Amino acid sequence: MSMEQFFEAWVETLMSHVARRIGGIIRSGRERQTVVPLNWNPPYLGSQKSLVPDVVIERGDVTVIVDAKYKEHWEEMQKRRWADLEEDMRERHRADLLQVLAYSTVAQKPKVLVCLAYPCNEERWLSLQTRNLLLHRASLPLIQRRVELVLVAFPLSTRLLSEAVTVMAEEIRRLGD
Repeated sequence: MSMEQFFEAWVETLMSHVARRIGGIIRSGRERQTVVPLNWNPPYLGSQKSLVPDVVIERGDVTVIVDAKYKEHWEEMQKRRWADLEEDMRERHRADLLQVLAYSTVAQKPKVLVCLAYPCNEERWLSLQTRNLLLHRASLPLIQRRVELVLVAFPLSTRLLSEAVTVMAEEIRRLGD
């Protein structure tokens, strides 16, 4: 199992705890429960056949879509200004943002929370928590639906599982209220 696969499984585990806490229903990309086919015309032209978010949670009028990214973006964005990041890193981050925003277009609920989840070590997570920097939010100015984007740090630590679950559960409740 690669570190990317491990992190995706860890995010799914963490989000399954979140779903139980908020009374949501979870679907897993790993188990092919989140697949949204792309129907190309003519069919042979399509290079990408489907969208497959890592985790989707449905609760009331809210859809939460989480995509795990085992990348250095999070740590680097905490250390340096956007303008100081290498162009390659900025382009990869933009591609990740566009990917989760594409996922948001297939959600049927009036409130959608799309999350890019990045790993961080326990010490960094606690430091971010102390400084109230575990989440970075953006919203899209839409008329018919409310779509919010969150960049979130997930600790690679079972000791912090409950605290990380609380952070995400509160974020989902905030959107739902």
